[in-house]
Amino acid sequence: MLLVSYMTKDPVCGMDVDPSKTPYKTVYKGEIYYFCSSECKKAFEKDPEHYLIHGPKGMPSHH
Repeated sequence: MLLVSYMTKDPVCGMDVDPSKTPYKTVYKGEIYYFCSSECKKAFEKDPEHYLIHGPKGMPSHH
């Protein structure tokens, strides 16, 4: 049996994220979003519409 894992893009930095491995996720308007780090998750939760409209901007600068 072949198990296929899919990758998704972090909406903040654009990095590929494996949803089955990352602990960083949030739900917004009924959709699940996955993140590479807690920093990206926090940035998205602060202003989700910005990232959904403008797309990934790279890693948040407040590391």
